[in-house]
Amino acid sequence: MAMNNPAFRNAGFQRGGTAAAQKAQQSNMTAEQLQQMYEQPSATAVQTDRMTVEDTLGKSIIAFGILLVGAAIGWFIPALAIPAAIAGFVLALVNIFKKEPSAPLVLAYSGVQGLFVGGISGIFEVMYPGIVSQALLGTVVVFGVTFALFASGKVRASKRATKVFMIAMIGYAAFSLINLGLMIFGVNDDPWGMRGAEIMGIPLGLILGVLVVIMAAYSLVLDFDFIKRGSENGLPRKFAWTGVFGIVMTVVWLYLEILRMIAIARD
Repeated sequence: MAMNNPAFRNAGFQRGGTAAAQKAQQSNMTAEQLQQMYEQPSATAVQTDRMTVEDTLGKSIIAFGILLVGAAIGWFIPALAIPAAIAGFVLALVNIFKKEPSAPLVLAYSGVQGLFVGGISGIFEVMYPGIVSQALLGTVVVFGVTFALFASGKVRASKRATKVFMIAMIGYAAFSLINLGLMIFGVNDDPWGMRGAEIMGIPLGLILGVLVVIMAAYSLVLDFDFIKRGSENGLPRKFAWTGVFGIVMTVVWLYLEILRMIAIARD
């Protein structure tokens, strides 16, 4: 019925009308006008209000910049690590379950995680000199290799791998909670809890550490995949912050796991 309305007789409202209208418009343009049109730069994420890889990258740089500032503060004030850990956990839950992504919440999470990471790193550096630079190098290598493999198309997220990843995550979370409980209530007096137990002379923490690093690498693949698909499908620009949140959370997790793994190895 709407097609019979005179108001919709313009070619732009017809099926394929947009292309027809553009062709009609271009046929009336001079060669110079056409050249100027084709030489115009592509619309930016701000102009289209659509998520792009470049815009997400820019937002990620801002988030990691805030994280580094927080880490520098936490390094000199380690006492902030515990309250920052609690605040970071709360902000993570808020960002995960919030329907619409929020830039202030994601940036606040980055800053708080920076305080926590900086405080923990300062404590570990006193106990194991040089460990922070080793953990940073390991994190950069894992991130770089994972990104290179994803960009080359050699690694992609799949439904089967994601199911295995989710099962492994649930199992690891359960193990971590049980281990924490045993340490808090004094059932296990090892500084690393059950991670300090040895299997054929190898600490369980090292074996788990390798598996968790692989899990974190796949989590990065999921983050990259979300950003890629979101950009291709034209998600609203604000969802770039969801990608930023995922990457920040995964990189922090990866760094802490490598830090702990190196500490267990040096013990």
